[in-house]
Amino acid sequence: MVHREPHQSDSGSKLNWLRAAVLGANDGIVSVASIVVGVAGASNSAGFIFTAGIAGLVAGALSMAVGEYVSVSTQRDTERALLEKERYELEHEPEAELAELTSLYAAKGLSQETALQVARELTAHDAFAAHVDAELHIDPNALTNPWQAAIASAASFLSGAIIPLIAVVLPPESIRIPVTFAAVLVALIITGTLSAYAGGANKTRATVRVVVGGLLAMAITYGIGKFFGVVGI
Repeated sequence: MVHREPHQSDSGSKLNWLRAAVLGANDGIVSVASIVVGVAGASNSAGFIFTAGIAGLVAGALSMAVGEYVSVSTQRDTERALLEKERYELEHEPEAELAELTSLYAAKGLSQETALQVARELTAHDAFAAHVDAELHIDPNALTNPWQAAIASAASFLSGAIIPLIAVVLPPESIRIPVTFAAVLVALIITGTLSAYAGGANKTRATVRVVVGGLLAMAITYGIGKFFGVVGI
């Protein structure tokens, strides 16, 4: 039996997806939590708090989606332009491209003779695939879909944002703020742990950073809301 190593590219792709999802959820938690506790500091009206939370939730999700769509679309356009440039060069400058591919494999440690032989065999098999893999590191059949990226970004933001919104609206007024802080604390511990796992970082250090940052943002906005609520502006 042949032992097969796990596919590193697949693992890396899954970790990148997890990292993006966790960061999006963390943004949703902190952003909406800061909004609702800020409004709660200024007003006891559950209607005002809920309206502000919904507005922050929708605005944040749309902002994340649009930003991700624009970013991925730009990246996809750039990759397509590079692929077309590579096709043109292979068609019009085949010898120069063969020399370039040879130099790429020689730079990885192969002898000049072996690198040339590898380059020739790969060129004979599929010159375009050989160059985009070795030179551009792009899979032309797996370009990122901007719509998928936008939807995933919005969904991850919403999944985090819904937590503080529910936590601040459902409890009685007397315990509204403590419950929200507690719910956000638990949520941030989870996202901090997951982000550390995705990035291979120290879980305790990463979690403390996420929790402290999130709670600090909430405390500041609550204090601002309380101040403006008192002065009646």
